[in-house]
Amino acid sequence: MGKVDPVTGEIVPTRGYTKRKDAVPDTVVKPGPVPISKVQRSFYGASYLLDQIGKATGVEADLKACFPNSYKQLLSIAYYLILEENNSMSRFSHWNRLHIHPFGTDIPSQRSSELFQNIDEASRMNFFKKQGKRRIEKEYWAFDTTSISSFSETLKQVKDGRNKENDRLPQFNLALLFGEESGLPFYYRKLAGNITDVKTVKQLMAEFDVMGYKKVSVILDRGFYSRENINELYKNNQKFIIGVKLGLNYVKEVLEQERDNLKLWSHLEPQFNTYGLCKTIEWDYEQKRPQKGDTLKGQKRAYLHLFYNPDKAAKDQSDMNDYLTSLYNDIKDNTRKEYRMKDYDKYFDVSETPKRGMKIAPKEEAMREAARNYGYFALLSNEVKEPFEALSLYRSKDVVEKGFGNLKDRLNFRRLQVSSELALNGKLFVGFVALIYLSYVKKKMQDAKLFEKWTLQGLLDELDVIELFESPEHGRLLGEVTKKQEELFLALGITPPSL
Repeated sequence: MGKVDPVTGEIVPTRGYTKRKDAVPDTVVKPGPVPISKVQRSFYGASYLLDQIGKATGVEADLKACFPNSYKQLLSIAYYLILEENNSMSRFSHWNRLHIHPFGTDIPSQRSSELFQNIDEASRMNFFKKQGKRRIEKEYWAFDTTSISSFSETLKQVKDGRNKENDRLPQFNLALLFGEESGLPFYYRKLAGNITDVKTVKQLMAEFDVMGYKKVSVILDRGFYSRENINELYKNNQKFIIGVKLGLNYVKEVLEQERDNLKLWSHLEPQFNTYGLCKTIEWDYEQKRPQKGDTLKGQKRAYLHLFYNPDKAAKDQSDMNDYLTSLYNDIKDNTRKEYRMKDYDKYFDVSETPKRGMKIAPKEEAMREAARNYGYFALLSNEVKEPFEALSLYRSKDVVEKGFGNLKDRLNFRRLQVSSELALNGKLFVGFVALIYLSYVKKKMQDAKLFEKWTLQGLLDELDVIELFESPEHGRLLGEVTKKQEELFLALGITPPSL
């Protein structure tokens, strides 16, 4: 069976039959069409749509280049996640019997787990690199993070953290990068659940460098703002638009100077029902140079965009009223929350006497100061000078939030149940591939105004009923394609199917 290790006393196997039986063999992908071996009638229309999207986005070609032995299985699982909303992999066998898909045969649950665990980091990064180069320098890239809850007690990055959806389960964080114009994701990264947004920018810049992304333009929420991060963006020659807080000294100074001017009709943009103006400022740039032991300082030009929106003012007031009420109730009920401690002291004076008990008095000056900024917000950029161009681009980061919604709700990623790091990494990657297809369909539906008559699921169901009949004697026969279905394909930028 083997030989005895002289140090540990353990038996070291030497025979070939002792190799791991669960190792995943390479799947040889033969070129050309798969021969027809049986008579079957399958649903084809939605799979055909996804096939064409895979070609248009380059996803199929890039997966084939990065995962030559398993790309068809990965695509089939992605198709399944898209077309069978919120179903587990245990239902794949049933779906396989009814649908045409790239792999063309069943993928048992155990096999899918093995596939997930064999998605290596080098191939994954190569896929990101290829997808990114298809859109590099053509559009702004919107970056954001979300929290994904997990029941696992063994995953290293599952931590207690500030959950963005107030879920009490431990979590890991997921960062997504979307193209502003294309509406397509092409990069993601898994983070520990206790990592805050502001800490991720430096790592993002480092990975841009690894993947060869140069002269990239990024859109960042104000949660990513810090002086260090802005300096890092300048250092890497990244063009950016980022949300900034009104409480920053340089923002307050300019806002006080322009508060009255900002509400003039000449600064109104009716399309947004928003007033806006831009002021050129000098950014105090600093770059630490550890090798030389000094700090390089200088001035960098930046553009501070200030905005006022009356509708936002009303909403800000309503939200603040609700927040102050919740702070008051926390104090009254003795249920204060750790992350709110500064605000309890900021907005309320609390005193207690043996006779009268607890007395909670509002700090009206602090509340009055907060009310002065209802409806105002600000953006900072080192490239865009026109305020409403900056605002339009910044609002495009909604594609990331919608992407998170698709990933969690439609692709069943809200609470993941996986037992190992490798399985988690692989499942996230396949979910990410599915998200590219979903994002493409949603963007085309929005552009063609199809959401006025269709839901995403309704459209996919409408196309899915198109059948394909296969027989060894007669070849492949396409079922009926209605006029309505043809119009949907064309609206999505896809040539209707024909044989």
